[in-house]
Amino acid sequence: MTMNTKVTWHDYYEMTKPKVIMLLLLTALVGMCLSTTGALPLQQAILGMLGIGLLSSSAAVINHVVDRKIDAQMARTHNRPLPKGKIGPRNALIFAAILTIVGFVVLEFWVNRLTALLTLASMVGYAVVYTMYLKRATPQNIVIGGLAGAAPPLLGWTAITGEVHAYALLLVLIIFTWTPPHFWALAIHREKDYARAAVPMLPVTHGVEFTKTSVLLYTILLGLVCLLPYLVGMTGLIYLVGATILNAGFLFYAWKLKYDSTEATAMQTFKFSIIHLMLLFGVLLVDHYLRY
Repeated sequence: MTMNTKVTWHDYYEMTKPKVIMLLLLTALVGMCLSTTGALPLQQAILGMLGIGLLSSSAAVINHVVDRKIDAQMARTHNRPLPKGKIGPRNALIFAAILTIVGFVVLEFWVNRLTALLTLASMVGYAVVYTMYLKRATPQNIVIGGLAGAAPPLLGWTAITGEVHAYALLLVLIIFTWTPPHFWALAIHREKDYARAAVPMLPVTHGVEFTKTSVLLYTILLGLVCLLPYLVGMTGLIYLVGATILNAGFLFYAWKLKYDSTEATAMQTFKFSIIHLMLLFGVLLVDHYLRY
């Protein structure tokens, strides 16, 4: 492939998957806020977000490098900087290494070692364990690999407190349960792409109908998991009402996907799942600050 010499900062920025990183940082920020009843220590919070963001961005860049041949075969991803030849794998990996080193140093020296090590482990989990192995090895890839993407609330919590707390793990569990129905809805929409690229996503290996059933069952499980923060006394009624409404909305889309689907339903479900998570963590924040 002929390399395009007109490389801009935006090409490097695109490799960090900024929209995904912003959602991860939102959940990390909520983890920070929920870890304390007082005001956030500003320097710790800002540097914590910076370090978590840099290491998460590094994982995204490595994902671009490893998946560049798959991305070239898929309509959703063929215009990414590596498949288009704008950036070479070597330069991308150098960029990822810089992000990793700077991010780790920030967390190690200005936040705390626990957060630095947990964030690094999360990065390795996504970039190496999921991207290099699980994605190509099993249709349960997103279930197992989803743990790395679910870590940010815990990372935010440890950045402020320096310790792992059961409430932080509950937030991780919510995202861990949310990830399969979120991603499988997209996988249904892009089933032909994944089949062409020979990636064993659930719709490819087990069929679209089986995947729709899995989305529905995981959405029901998510609704139950989302009750746990209220049941253990972590949150109050505001969260309970908000979470119930949001989960009902997600369940509506999952039910429609299974029993009354059109061509647009899978993508509608995927898009609503993102809104669901953003608003759910927003409700957690509102509930927290109105209680204290």
